[in-house]
Amino acid sequence: MVRERSQIDSVIGDHLQLVSAGGGNLKGLCPFHDEKTPSFNVTPSRGLYFCHGCSAGGDVIRFVQEIDHLSFAEAVERLAAKAGVQLRYEEGGYVPRSRESGQRARLIEAHKAAAEFYAAQLSTARAEPGRRFLMERGFRAADAAHFGIGYAPDEWEALVRHLRSRGFTDRELIEGGLSVEGRRGPRDRFRGRLVWPIRDVSGDVIGFGARKLLDSDDGPKYLNTPETPIYHKSSVLYGLDLAKREIGRAKKAVIVEGYTDVMACHLAGETTAIATCGTSFGDEHIKMLRRMLMDQDEGRGEVIFTFDGDAAGQKAALRAFEADHKFGGQTFVAVQPDGLDPCELRIRQGDAAVRDLVASRVPLFEFAIRSRIERFDLDHVEGQMRALDAVAPIIAGIRDAGVRKRYAVNLDRWLGIMDERLVLQRVNEQMKGGAPAPGSARLAADPNDPAVELERELLKMALQRPAALGPAYDALSADAFTAPEHRAVHEVILAGGGTSGAGAPLEWSARLRELASGEDVRTLLTRFGVEPPKAAGVSDDAYSQALLARFMELQLTRQITALKSKLGRLNPVSEAEEYNRLFGDLVALEQRRRGFRDQGVSEL
Repeated sequence: MVRERSQIDSVIGDHLQLVSAGGGNLKGLCPFHDEKTPSFNVTPSRGLYFCHGCSAGGDVIRFVQEIDHLSFAEAVERLAAKAGVQLRYEEGGYVPRSRESGQRARLIEAHKAAAEFYAAQLSTARAEPGRRFLMERGFRAADAAHFGIGYAPDEWEALVRHLRSRGFTDRELIEGGLSVEGRRGPRDRFRGRLVWPIRDVSGDVIGFGARKLLDSDDGPKYLNTPETPIYHKSSVLYGLDLAKREIGRAKKAVIVEGYTDVMACHLAGETTAIATCGTSFGDEHIKMLRRMLMDQDEGRGEVIFTFDGDAAGQKAALRAFEADHKFGGQTFVAVQPDGLDPCELRIRQGDAAVRDLVASRVPLFEFAIRSRIERFDLDHVEGQMRALDAVAPIIAGIRDAGVRKRYAVNLDRWLGIMDERLVLQRVNEQMKGGAPAPGSARLAADPNDPAVELERELLKMALQRPAALGPAYDALSADAFTAPEHRAVHEVILAGGGTSGAGAPLEWSARLRELASGEDVRTLLTRFGVEPPKAAGVSDDAYSQALLARFMELQLTRQITALKSKLGRLNPVSEAEEYNRLFGDLVALEQRRRGFRDQGVSEL
């Protein structure tokens, strides 16, 4: 029930951008390994996914297990909660989730309850400092509600008491980072602060960011949830749950530095704005964004960093530059010269100024080069040459040869050297050869073998369009398949009742995966159940019959070859009877093969 009620494209779509791959299938960048072009395929009709790059695959439950590092039971419970399915346990009947759900589900529930508690507190009298803070920054009550902003009472145990009353244990509150251990038991981590709920990409609250309001608070200006089983700051982007759809649609993401900056951008119309949570922009953040942008080597996606115009802002931009090569798209920097962040800019100059800031972006390479040049005195030759040597490695690191040459030419102009050949020479001296990309996993069968490809196409149709094959396919023996792994898949199909006994797509896929003897076979079942057949402009029935005919033709060709070999070893005079019998068999096989050849396809 949980598997059927959980639409796999919707669940996976919370974690990566999916686009049509034709035939009702979808594709995107794999969330389980780093890649430049999409090899991750989803087939909603059969509830399966498969990556042709790393061979990760399975159903919707398997995906949730892998993406969130959950046990099977925890993944089922999470999907059930999302789909509104009430679970019943075999031993003892129905068990309430509050007592039996997994650790992640319990912590998610506790954070949801905490977010609701904080949001309710924002309207109380004691939260006036928080409301004033928001008002001074141009945010209304409706804006606070949209982002789920709340207020943590200036008490030691306000949240602890509330969550205890909801059935949560002290250990759960401490493990989730909602409270800290005190001398007399747990106490609230956030007190007297404005609180932003931090959500994962699917919208679940997993942590909080809290801003100091009171002069009596001797803590840091911003206090964030620590590392917990559900909150890992290196892989969390604030606002991604709100921005993900527009990021995928617009192929653009705007990176800002704080929670209020995200709010300001969204309210100004830049709804792709997101921010890190108490940490610098790192590799895990890049991987998340690439999946949302589905950027490719064509460079369609844009990542725009907004930084203050001061030294700290420039330093942050240069850190972003160091990671630029990990993006497949284009990376830009938008810097406000007067040092205003998006929130301050919106207060002083309005929504249009925020949009203009993003629109004024400059390529990150140009920003990095100009920032480096500013360190040198270009009024004399020595300064020009030192600047050239400092910047040459940056230009040498540009992947695109054409872009690299243009920046070298621009550098000559920016430095005032007026000798393009000299600048290009220095850049070329910095060029280094890159390491070969790691190879991806391959199947044991040679994909270039026409017979192997034919078997693969036939198995795809057996798994995806079983009704188009029927009894004729079920009559094939396992020995007819030359690749051992294909033979194993065919045996599972027969064990599952054959194509004649296939039921609904979801049930059919689940049944075969359960019958698989090992993970390798299960992986192939998933792959062949997702990978589109090569039936260009041909109906399923026609393509299936052509495949069967071609397959039978190859079987007969092998038999004919073996028979001719045997005839060659016989003496037609002394062994005339046996020779004539085999020759008659050969003629019959040739006639059958001719018939199948007329039905089959000449090339796949």
